[in-house]
Amino acid sequence: MPRRRIGFWYRFAAVLCKPWLVLLLKRDWHGMEHIPAEGGFITAVNHNSHVDPFAYAHFQYNSGRVPRFLAKSGLFKEGFVGAAMRGTGQIPVYRESTDALSAFRAAIDAVERGECVAFYPEGTLTRDPDGWPMTAKTGAARVALQTRCPVIPVAQWGANELLPPYASKPDILPRKTHHVLAGPPVDLTRFYGHEMTPELLKEATEVIMAAVTAQLEEIRCEKAPETPYDPRRERIEQRRRTQAEVGADTATESGAETRAEAGADTRAEINGTASGRARTSRAQRSRAQTSHAKISHKGENSK
Repeated sequence: MPRRRIGFWYRFAAVLCKPWLVLLLKRDWHGMEHIPAEGGFITAVNHNSHVDPFAYAHFQYNSGRVPRFLAKSGLFKEGFVGAAMRGTGQIPVYRESTDALSAFRAAIDAVERGECVAFYPEGTLTRDPDGWPMTAKTGAARVALQTRCPVIPVAQWGANELLPPYASKPDILPRKTHHVLAGPPVDLTRFYGHEMTPELLKEATEVIMAAVTAQLEEIRCEKAPETPYDPRRERIEQRRRTQAEVGADTATESGAETRAEAGADTRAEINGTASGRARTSRAQRSRAQTSHAKISHKGENSK
């Protein structure tokens, strides 16, 4: 199938963005030979900066196969942004759909038309403290198994040094290098012909993300953690830690209250005992005085 024409809007976006990208980032790009020259395919890309969609699109644009990114369907509706999204062939995701496959219908259609669909399987910027890919959503695997198209794992590093995740200001100097390494297609053939259960999609997604992570290990010349960062697991652990801290604080406060109550009871007992002793002492003095008065009275009578 022949390549789709890049079109006016994509060329217009390139004219606006490429000079800035060339100015801000040096390029260290490898693996472009793995980008298919024809036919539909998916790229699975790690995500560690708000800048990296532009930096990665630059790499993909230079390969001759422009990427079609997935974006919220609401961005396609109005104004200049909507016109640009539609004009550049970006792909709406209908997240309000109750059918998971229907939510990616436009992506499936694009692949079947011979397009390149770029997936950020993590769904958001990585939250791994060291910038490694974290656990991913199953959308890329779902589209890949539905269409049986090639899945090219792509790792990138460097845009995150220009603009770290969740940072508000870029670190321009010294000039950063954008590293990209695309690998050969991920082998998913063992998943073909099976029902797309959550378990199967999860396993296929892990295979895809393992390939992306392996590419990033080569770029960074270091090993990734054995277990990818899992935001859901981290939220659960955070809730447990919070509950444990609250429980410890409650126990401390309860212990303090118990000690205070015990102290109050002890003081009351001491005061009660002292008061009882005082009453006993007064009663004894009163009896002694009464006895003394009687003896004195008898003495006077005897006289």
